[in-house]
Amino acid sequence: MLCFFILSGALCYANGKARTENEKGKKGTPIEVIERASHSSSEKGSTIQASINGHYLMITFTQNIGNVTMELDMASGPMLFNYPSVQTPDSYQFYLNQTGDYIITFTLSNGDEYYGEFTVTD
Repeated sequence: MLCFFILSGALCYANGKARTENEKGKKGTPIEVIERASHSSSEKGSTIQASINGHYLMITFTQNIGNVTMELDMASGPMLFNYPSVQTPDSYQFYLNQTGDYIITFTLSNGDEYYGEFTVTD
């Protein structure tokens, strides 16, 4: 019986089911979301969680903050995408095939604006 528990524990660990794997590697590197312009008295930046893991950009809105516009730009060049009406709360994932420096901007329906800067490396 003891061997069964040891073997099942080892298998869970190997498959990551026991949640003992490196959480930083799984979730990626956090991106600090900074307030750029505020038109209301309540700060909403803490409800926007962003991280980069390799070439994958993950965005999570933890609360309902209304419709949000998301815009992604290369720091040295063109806009890559603009989603004018993202519903919250929700999560989004994007694959960025180019390495380089990026800026993601979030504009709330009340005009508040937040941004984060990050780098994609190989």
